[in-house]
Amino acid sequence: MSINLSKGQRVDLSKEAPSLQYAGIGLGWDINVSDTGADFDLDVSVFMLGANGKIPSEKYFVFYNNLQSPDGAVKSEGDNRTGEGGGDDETIEVELPKVDPSITEIVFVVTIHEAESRKQNFGQVRNSYIRIYDLSTEKEVAKYQLEEDFSLETAVEFGRLYKKDGSWRFQAVGQGYNAGLQKFVDQYYSS
Repeated sequence: MSINLSKGQRVDLSKEAPSLQYAGIGLGWDINVSDTGADFDLDVSVFMLGANGKIPSEKYFVFYNNLQSPDGAVKSEGDNRTGEGGGDDETIEVELPKVDPSITEIVFVVTIHEAESRKQNFGQVRNSYIRIYDLSTEKEVAKYQLEEDFSLETAVEFGRLYKKDGSWRFQAVGQGYNAGLQKFVDQYYSS
């Protein structure tokens, strides 16, 4: 049975899904009918952070132009440019045993491509969620339905996987930002 998470709530994956090795992170949303004059393009980005809160190299930033981490543990199934249809709009696969040992946290962020020029924000997006499931069995472990009204925000951190006491845990975050993808790159990467 899947656990429905609230904002800020955490789940210990070693207790709730002890056999989980190959996780699917499904993210979904629907777009409200709006008259912005442009299609919406929401993008999932993944930042694999070390103990210092930074990505070790740009290769640990997985997004539409870099679909796989260098350790092969995190893979994006690609960019869904419309968000149409039911189910997950974008999926990230995480093979937990393959994650580089120096990585302690994996952050999942969704941004609206060219939000400022298209006059778009998450107030025009509904039914947003992030879920974690076992890719080998398709069994859902936990789901977080974002219920906040992000009327000005153009980016949202949906959730994060993190390692504590040697086991992986998942946290529902739901933090909105009035910023684009570059803000997160600047925050998590230092050359």
